[in-house]
Order: sequence, then C-alpha cells, then structure tokens
Amino acid sequence: MGPGVEASERSVVTIGVYDGVHLGHRRVVERTVAVARERGLRSVAVTFEPHPDEVVRPGSHPYRLGSARRRAELLAGLGVDEVDVVEFTLGLSRTTPEEFAHSVLAERLRAAVVVVGENFAFGQGAKGDVETLRTLGEMYGFEVESVPLLDGVSSTLIRELLVEGDVARAGELLGRPHRVEGVVVRGYQRGRQLGFPTANVETPQYTAIPADGVYAGWLECVAVANLPAVYAGERWPAAISVGTNPTFEGVPRTVEAYALDRDDLELYGVHVAVEFAARLRGNTRFESIESLIAQIHADVDATRRLTS
Repeated sequence: MGPGVEASERSVVTIGVYDGVHLGHRRVVERTVAVARERGLRSVAVTFEPHPDEVVRPGSHPYRLGSARRRAELLAGLGVDEVDVVEFTLGLSRTTPEEFAHSVLAERLRAAVVVVGENFAFGQGAKGDVETLRTLGEMYGFEVESVPLLDGVSSTLIRELLVEGDVARAGELLGRPHRVEGVVVRGYQRGRQLGFPTANVETPQYTAIPADGVYAGWLECVAVANLPAVYAGERWPAAISVGTNPTFEGVPRTVEAYALDRDDLELYGVHVAVEFAARLRGNTRFESIESLIAQIHADVDATRRLTS
C-alpha cells in the first residue's frame, strides 16, 4: 500500500481498478477532485494490483490496458493529491463490505466522501453495491456520491476493440492512444537488414496487445528506475508491426517499432512505450524481399501522414 493520508486529515476517496483510466473512469476521478476542492479536503484515488480477477478467478488473467505504474501516473495527471496502489490479495477479496468500509475507508483513509461509479461493487463476492456503501457511510461517518456511467465505454469493450485491431476506436474511448510498454531486447535484426531498424519490445505478461498487423503510431522512451535513461522523454512517429513475421516463416509474436528516419538509435535495455494511432493493414506473406521493402516504404509514408 501507499503511505496513506495523515491520520488527522480527512479525504475524498475514489476506488476502482481503473484499468486503462478511460473516459468513464476520468469522469469519476475528476468529480472526486472537484468535491475535494469544494470542501478543502485531500483527494485520494485507490486502485488495486494485481487485477482482482487474477486473484478471485485464477487463470482468467484479463489483458491489462496499462501497468500499475502507468495507471498511477494517469490518475495523478487528473489532479488527485495521492494515488494509493493497494495489493489485492485473497485475504482482501474475503473482506466483507462492512469490514472494508470500516477499516479502509473510515479508519485508514478517514474518508469524508467516497465517489464511485454507479456500478461499483465491493467486498467478499462483490456483495456490496452503492446502496450498501451509503448505508455503511451513515454508520461510519462518510458520504457517498455515485457518478453515472458513460454509455458505451468500458475496459472490457476496449480490450475487445484491441483484439479486433481497432486501435483508433480504442483510443477514442481511452481519450488517448492505447500504449504498450516494455524493454527493448535483441531480436532477429531483420528490420535493420532491410534498412528499417526496429525496437523489439518485450512486453509484460498479459499486456493488451492489438491484433496482428501493421500500425501507425509513436515510439517514446520512458524513464524508469534501474534502467538506462537514454533518450528519456523523446518521442518519434513510428511504423509498428505486431505479429509473427510470416514472410520469414514466423517467429514468436512480437511488437516492433521503427522510429521514422532514425537509424542511429541504440535502445537495447531501454524502457519504451509504443502508442497505436491507426491500423494500416493485416500481416501478409510477401513472395520476395523486394515486394516486402516496397510495402514497408508505403507503410512508412502512411505513418508519416497519420502522425504529422
């Protein structure tokens, strides 16, 4: 858990998994910040790691729209004073709604107001809902405000769109391009041999990677503790390939990004983010290297138009 608020300071709290921090999540968090400012209180966003489904339903492993670090960064960017990343354990999943309201919300966070989405569920077996929370708030001294859902926006739908390769629509629901992160590792270096050196990104397990294909987007270097900070903060338009490289008899599924017009980058061991703007095409097996290179040139031109 994070450090929590000072014992003497009351807070306005929002709670959720917030995977992706999409437009619907933003409504809830922004309302939390607004209420806190109106009342002169501290705003706190509570989220969970790992995803509760991984603990409650082992083997389900929902594909993640972002890391815990990225989620905390996005939540903080919405103006909350503190992001509290709570370790979700089997023990926590068995906590009753009343125990959670008393020990976490009332005692630990000293909540004056709790702001949640109208579909909020909590406690053992997700038995608690917004009305349960209101009743418990009356017992433990905090108010509850529920925020209406944003029609047609959910983390589940965004995951489905990514499976279909519809990164443009996924980005609209997120309010920004979908991104995957990871460390650049050595690949087969075929892109370099073809004149288009790519960063081969090793992504964490259960990352929500779009469908196989070629995409236009961006490559950004991200400063992360204990990793090289080369090019930190720099961002380049990039042609992105996701898949198994059928022209070369297939390889393990990879995410590779070519930063346009950059053949001088040394990114091995660097933490990067790959952002997806639009899908250009599916993966195709080419009959010759010459036809593959011609298509890559066309992909680069399309990427340049879409990211300029």
